[in-house]
Amino acid sequence: MKRFSDLTEQEVLALAISNEDEDSRIYRGFAEGLRGQYPSSAKVFDEMADEEVQHRTMLFDLYRSKFGEYLPLIRRQDVKGFISKQALWLMPQLNLDEVRKYAEAMEFEAERFYRRAADTTRDASIRQLLLELAEIEGQHESTAQKLGQELLTPTERAKEDETARRMFVLQYVQPGLVGLMDGSVSTLAPLFAAAFATHSTWETFLVGMAASVGAGISMGFAEAASDDGSLTGRGTPWLRGLVSGVMTTIGGVGHTLPYLIPHFWTATIVAIIVVAVELLVISYIRYRYMDTPFLSAAFQIVLGGTLVFLAGILIGSS
Repeated sequence: MKRFSDLTEQEVLALAISNEDEDSRIYRGFAEGLRGQYPSSAKVFDEMADEEVQHRTMLFDLYRSKFGEYLPLIRRQDVKGFISKQALWLMPQLNLDEVRKYAEAMEFEAERFYRRAADTTRDASIRQLLLELAEIEGQHESTAQKLGQELLTPTERAKEDETARRMFVLQYVQPGLVGLMDGSVSTLAPLFAAAFATHSTWETFLVGMAASVGAGISMGFAEAASDDGSLTGRGTPWLRGLVSGVMTTIGGVGHTLPYLIPHFWTATIVAIIVVAVELLVISYIRYRYMDTPFLSAAFQIVLGGTLVFLAGILIGSS
């Protein structure tokens, strides 16, 4: 890698041209990735890509007048000081807010680059163009915000935010909630059956951990195999499976950990309190994200959990 301060004026211009070309491709990639669900934001990034192409044309015209037709391939990764970016094609999914922040960071970096480049050049025409591009990149905080204000009306932004919320619910909340419900409820019976059958906190803890981990693995594979997400918009199978499996395990481990307490009845009382908290948390999540009335959600979850809890105690005491 070469230090930025060691670049010649020709190399600085070649780097600027390469940066603009890469940025335009990134913005075009964002537009394509968002077009299906967020058409207004896709239009924003199309406009930004077109603007980067115009910048590249301005830079290349000046470069050609100064140094001729040959353009050396100099990229960000060849120069010290640039932030390493993940390749767009390696990003599995595009999150709307993350993409907007990514674009704003790109514009901020571009402005700083042009100002530093202008400070290093002695040619008046090159310095003038670099400063002009720095002003364009930094205008109105960022080009991303400026174009967003022009093309994303409050109504369009609200629609896209609602779409983003629904995608978040489908891809994360729903599989996580299913896993948490399964882990919190299905492990109650084996845990308390073991507790009242053995009155041994350590053996109960082992049974609870086995049930929790086993349920997590089972739910993870079941969720991942349910669909590939291409039609439902529920995201990639491995991500849903991971979320569901982890939350299932957490749901079971929560009321298993109290059995690390040596005293049986103390551990059991703490475990019952933890179960009550888990059921209330599940009820709130259903109320918050699934549009289920809180009392209705609480009644359904508490009733089901209580029945499983009592079944475990009866089986363990028999």
